[in-house]
Amino acid sequence: MTMVGFARVSAAVPPCTVADVEANLLATLSLWRDAHSAGSALVAFPELGLTGYTARDLFLDNHLLDSALSALGDLRRASAKLAPMAIVGMPLRVGSLLYNVAVALQGGKLLGVVPKAYLPNYREFEEARWFRPGSEVPAGSSVELLGATVPFGTDVLLAAEDQPDLVVGLEICEDYWVQVPPSAYQVSAGATVCCNLSASNFTIGKAELRRLLASSASDRGKCAYIYVAAGPGESSTDLAFDADAFICENGRVVAESQRFSREGQLVTCDIDLELLQRERFVTTSFGDCARENRRVFRRVSMRSGSARPPLRRDVSPHPFLPKDPETLARRCWEIFEIQTNALVTRMRAISCQRLVLGLSGGIDSTHAALVSTAALAMLGAPRENLLCVTMPGLGTTETTRSSADRLAAALGCELRAASISELSRLALAAIDHPAARDVDSVDALVERLRESPELGDTAFENAQARMRTLLLMTLANQSGGLVVGTGDLSEKALGWSTYAGDHIAMYDVNAGVPKTLIQFVIRWVANERAAAFCGESASKAKALREVLFAVLDTPISPELLPADADGAIAQQTEETIGPYELHDFFLYHMVRHGARPGRILDLALVAFAGRYPLGELKKWLSRFYRRFFANQFKRSCTADAPKVGMVALSPRGDWRMPSDASVAGWLTAVESYGVEQA
Repeated sequence: MTMVGFARVSAAVPPCTVADVEANLLATLSLWRDAHSAGSALVAFPELGLTGYTARDLFLDNHLLDSALSALGDLRRASAKLAPMAIVGMPLRVGSLLYNVAVALQGGKLLGVVPKAYLPNYREFEEARWFRPGSEVPAGSSVELLGATVPFGTDVLLAAEDQPDLVVGLEICEDYWVQVPPSAYQVSAGATVCCNLSASNFTIGKAELRRLLASSASDRGKCAYIYVAAGPGESSTDLAFDADAFICENGRVVAESQRFSREGQLVTCDIDLELLQRERFVTTSFGDCARENRRVFRRVSMRSGSARPPLRRDVSPHPFLPKDPETLARRCWEIFEIQTNALVTRMRAISCQRLVLGLSGGIDSTHAALVSTAALAMLGAPRENLLCVTMPGLGTTETTRSSADRLAAALGCELRAASISELSRLALAAIDHPAARDVDSVDALVERLRESPELGDTAFENAQARMRTLLLMTLANQSGGLVVGTGDLSEKALGWSTYAGDHIAMYDVNAGVPKTLIQFVIRWVANERAAAFCGESASKAKALREVLFAVLDTPISPELLPADADGAIAQQTEETIGPYELHDFFLYHMVRHGARPGRILDLALVAFAGRYPLGELKKWLSRFYRRFFANQFKRSCTADAPKVGMVALSPRGDWRMPSDASVAGWLTAVESYGVEQA
């Protein structure tokens, strides 16, 4: 069994002994063997790792240069029994010139030699004292090395013959810091993985800058970027080194070393080549730029092997949520500001300063109420201009009704109650629905549903949702207000709304925010914004926080079926359609990365290990696909809404899908997952 579309790569930081080539050789071999055991396709070592970067004028010593060349021979012989391609750094004489190079070895062969293109020649770095710049090497050059003719120059790429999407480009330290690095041309020529062999001494703040540069390069280049710097064994005469190594993919760090460790380290991660290639073909500007900046590169064959399970990468079960608390707080602020400013823009465009909102006591309407209140404040309009309407129906519980009342009071908006129970009974009776047949009161209707729950069908539920929308639209007409929609991105994906009911609004503030993220934004408001919402009143802020946390603790439910005998919510959404955390995971990887069903299940097994067995993941993924395909017709006529993140389903820009597309192929792929592997 292999993992299709992934390549396992490693960055190695061996302990370094300056000018002791034998010790460095043994340390390199040790980590190379570890990379072999890990199943890596390639392993990158530090700049000048065979000699040490800080050898300085010893680079001009023939003994050191001869020792490095001899060590390269030993590495070549060892490579016959080691699967990963190794990329090692060393000084290399080419005729009468000396270069700082990266050498690629695999299968008993020297595959290519790439010289450092740009040499620092300032302050503590005076490499031009010893080396020549690789930028001077003519394209198509080769070098006679250990009895073999080896491609030599900055125009060399390593391409896996058994995995076409794995193409490796090499650059060395300073190449990474110039305004147009060699890797920019490498990715334009097809490189999906760029390796930087660096030494890079450490100074305060430099680790963050390294990650900024590599993350940016991997984001713009739609590639993986492997960075490996020297460890603390380098000379401390004037400098310090921090053993920094990390791997970036598509704009984010996916694996990293323990900085300042004095032990050898191997950082290993599975790179998602399928994801990177999709990013390239959906980002049409990448292809346009690649055509304009393409240089001619030689492709030298390598072998990748195949990444072996289990998957070696961190997979977040909540991809919409940053792991870092500080970043998450910043995201919540950005989301809230996007929604608020978008609503303000729409209100100004139509000269409207009144909003109408159905307030249920659930998380979506609570979030919309917070956004609406903030929008009115931004416009300088009174909070009473937000008309919150509670519309208790046949399944409304005291819990949600109380939360809605308390929230409206805490926000200071206008609150009205308009029961839909009798209206719904009359509508059901008018169509001779079995639940309402010969029933002359709401109480009798509820009792009949409790005795015969099968009567609570789609028509029964949707009649209530449409009554609520009728009341909201009519109140908006009466007051000159704008109906604010509450449906979120997860509900849009699943079609969890009533067509021409809660599916309809005049502006959908939540449509770009998934369910899992809305909960965090509400929690952020409770913790960070409650005082501002309440005019710095401590008592009101406390009341607002309490009701927001109460809403977060309430099970998600449309409350369209009667409560149980104890008055508790009987209809829980996630029991019907599945856990929202799974659906948000599926949505993210399908829409954001175009992942195949098998790929989504591969990732889900890692992300939710120990929580959901494979059978349950397949069940809910099939449910997701069925609902996603079947409900495109609802998304095709959805209201205007602001785009918040990289995943959006607006039919006007982000997601254009035929409403009658067949889901059969996706369901077959889910069903066959695990069978083919076995």
